[in-house]
Amino acid sequence: MLEKTYDHAAIEPRMSKAWEDAEAFRAGKALEVNPKAEPYSIVIPPPNVTGSLHMGHALNNTLQDVLARFYRMRGRDVLWQPGTDHAGIATQSLVERQLAEKQEPSRRDLGREEFLRRVWAWKEHSGGTIVNQLKRLGASCDWSRERFTMDEGLSRAVVKVFVDLYNDGLIYKDKRLVNWDPKLQTAISDLEVIPVETKGHLWYFKYPIKDAENLERKFVVVATTRPETMLGDTAVAVNPEDERWKPYIGKTVILPLVGREIPIVADEHADPEQGSGAVKITPAHDFNDFEVGRRHDLPLINIFTPTGTLNDEVPEAYRGLDRFEARKRIVADLEALELVEKIEPHALKVPYGDRSNVVIEPYLTDQWYVDAKTLAQPALAAVREGKTRFVPENWRTVYFQWLDNIQPWCISRQLWWGHQIPAWYHPVWDLSFPMPSWVGNEIAVASTEEEAIRLAYDYYTKHAEPLGLQLDKLKIEVVPEMPNGSWIEIVREIREGVRPIPLWRDEDVLDTWFSSGLWPFSTLGWPDETPELARYYPTSVLVTGFDIIFFWVARMMMLGLHFKKEVPFRDVYIHALVRDEKGAKMSKSKGNVVDPLSVMDNYGADALRFTMAAMAAQGRDVKLSMQRIEGYRNFATKLWNAARFCEMNGCVRKEGFDPAAVKLTLNRWIYAEAQATAAAVTEAIEAYRFNDAAGAVYRFVWNRFCDWYLEFAKPVFMGEDEAAKAETQAMAAWALDEILKLLHPFMPFVTEELWTVTGEEGPARESLLALASWPVPAKDTDAKALAEIDWVIDLISEIRSLRSEMNVPPATLLPLTLTGATDDTKARAARYEAFLKRMARISDIGFADVPPQGSAQFVLGEATMALALAGVIDIAAERERLKKEIGKHESEITKIDARFANEQFVAKAAEEVLEDNRERRAEAEAAAERLKAALQRLANVA
Repeated sequence: MLEKTYDHAAIEPRMSKAWEDAEAFRAGKALEVNPKAEPYSIVIPPPNVTGSLHMGHALNNTLQDVLARFYRMRGRDVLWQPGTDHAGIATQSLVERQLAEKQEPSRRDLGREEFLRRVWAWKEHSGGTIVNQLKRLGASCDWSRERFTMDEGLSRAVVKVFVDLYNDGLIYKDKRLVNWDPKLQTAISDLEVIPVETKGHLWYFKYPIKDAENLERKFVVVATTRPETMLGDTAVAVNPEDERWKPYIGKTVILPLVGREIPIVADEHADPEQGSGAVKITPAHDFNDFEVGRRHDLPLINIFTPTGTLNDEVPEAYRGLDRFEARKRIVADLEALELVEKIEPHALKVPYGDRSNVVIEPYLTDQWYVDAKTLAQPALAAVREGKTRFVPENWRTVYFQWLDNIQPWCISRQLWWGHQIPAWYHPVWDLSFPMPSWVGNEIAVASTEEEAIRLAYDYYTKHAEPLGLQLDKLKIEVVPEMPNGSWIEIVREIREGVRPIPLWRDEDVLDTWFSSGLWPFSTLGWPDETPELARYYPTSVLVTGFDIIFFWVARMMMLGLHFKKEVPFRDVYIHALVRDEKGAKMSKSKGNVVDPLSVMDNYGADALRFTMAAMAAQGRDVKLSMQRIEGYRNFATKLWNAARFCEMNGCVRKEGFDPAAVKLTLNRWIYAEAQATAAAVTEAIEAYRFNDAAGAVYRFVWNRFCDWYLEFAKPVFMGEDEAAKAETQAMAAWALDEILKLLHPFMPFVTEELWTVTGEEGPARESLLALASWPVPAKDTDAKALAEIDWVIDLISEIRSLRSEMNVPPATLLPLTLTGATDDTKARAARYEAFLKRMARISDIGFADVPPQGSAQFVLGEATMALALAGVIDIAAERERLKKEIGKHESEITKIDARFANEQFVAKAAEEVLEDNRERRAEAEAAAERLKAALQRLANVA
């Protein structure tokens, strides 16, 4: 028997345990019932192991779970593959912070081996938080298959991919600019860079032109927002079509404070419309300048240390200064030399590290890169040829734009936590000098240390003579790091055979996006050819946010096609952001972040999930309001109370009951409505229209079943027609079962609980609801029954609406007069007279040739319906009230239209403000139209 009240806190853990005990979500379970069940697979976007559930996770995983539960109930063999990402920077920073808080030795003091032991210990103790939170949300993953990007199998896959790509010439080491975090002292990805709107300055500096005595211009004026970088300038660029500067192309300027002569080059990077038309070029500290430098073979002068202080490449006066202190000093020194033309306020976006919260520098370093341009070509073709499709389709354009212009992918990070790059170095020297001199390192990329030693042996065997080596004395020894000391002495000792050749591993680790790029096939056991890999790859769909199309989706496409020769997923569903109720992006600084765990505490996981699905319209951000969440909690309560009503009225499932064979019009109507709803929900989920699916089932549950069917059924339950009562009891039980099935993907906890308890009577349930069969809509339904009950519902709804608009007191009964009604309509009115009187507050129903005087009228079908209002309400006062209300709404429309007519408002207002105004206008317009219709109804009332 059902409890009196719906208690999500008691239900959710109970149902979670039931699913776990039954292994309900285990991949392959469907094959126990149907050996021919087709596979359906999804890989979870792996959350950071350091993470805690936020609203983005809640949306993303709710939508995945809707799909997983839907296809599982349709008999597919579902694998929803779970796992977590090792989150290199985030995890390392967290453990380092904990060491500092406990006043324990630092990472460097502990050493790499001990520090990594501490990280693994943290991961084992605290790294599963988000997994438990996903389970609490109801995520129906196959948790027995949970993977971690640093587990043994995935690590083996990462090493193989790196080695194979290197051997294919698609991974290489290069000196290029990267986003550098001076605090963490590592390269970071674009995704980890947060542009912050900042009020800064634009400094205009005068660079003296060399030998300008006979020239019209004596200086080139350049503007910069980062004065300190001028110490690394190696050119000034002007546009080749700029007539002002054509005579100066090829000449040189003297770099102030440094004294270096740098050329004036012609390059389209310079915009003639900006400032003087000339721009300073600092190839080692600006991404655009780096490309200009490559085009003109300019020197790359790095002026920073890894910590963001100035190095020995700058004049002595600035060495060792912090970059921002150097900025002040440089500006002051240029002002003293009268080389500052002007300083202007300037709004700009400054890049900050999302973990360190310090300003990120473009920085020149040696890093490992993937030839993404080559790998991108099959990934582009796969989408263009329709092998993988984006939903909504417009995201194809974003995908194409990025891949068509893709740059080399920097995959190395200066961290310890992560997949250490499988590359070892060994020295190379030159005997052409009087003394053997070290000239660099040879790289051995290998899957294991033993293989790296073998490669090094092969190298030295091949080059023994030019290196002056004695093969019989050749020894190689793995050392922790590159040896210090005199390389002349080291080489001498190696050649004499008294010292082994050192071999040391690259200290860097791989970008986490590199390992997660293998996720769709590495989680299935690759590089081994496992049964899971053969069955579930390619996956069916990827559900993810638009912000990682570049960082994850594109890279999975590239690596999947290269190593598996197939796309990693057939569909990519891109969902939008979760914003606050006003449309603003959630952020801690704004104080508008909504915690999903708190929401689940207060309203239940089902209410949160249904809110997410109901608001997940394609291409539109989710505006999350607590009012909506509370409303869907009330929806769960409504369903619970409806189930209790059915229970109290003997609505028990009957063996052999055929819902298609019922006799009563009411029961034929609810059967037809259930079929239409099943078809609508099925079609919408298949098309990833989650909001339409949620809307269809919501309408059926609340409006059709609870508000109308059960209300119409009350007289049957209380009547003396036992056959009608028995049929309606069985039909109500059947319809409730259909509701639980259709609603289960969205609200799994409350539906599974109701399925369990209502299954205590009647035929035994064959399975949990999570494993029950999805409704298969009937092709033919009773159109006559639909039309008849819908007519009654529409009539009652219109009368209720009219009464509300006219302020008719609830206790007042009104006579209803039908004019122009056919015999069928008259018969309907007679059959449902008792319903109409009770539910529409009607005193009696009459028929006439013309509507009575003093009545408000509306048309339904072929008949005109009239409600006598004369003497019931103050008609004149009601007209004035309606006019006043209409005026208020029209005034609001006028104000909003005036705002949108203001170009400055439209240009400066945030998008959420504009959207809020659009919604308010639409609401005001709809309300005004509704009130005008009510006013028009009063036109014929004397």
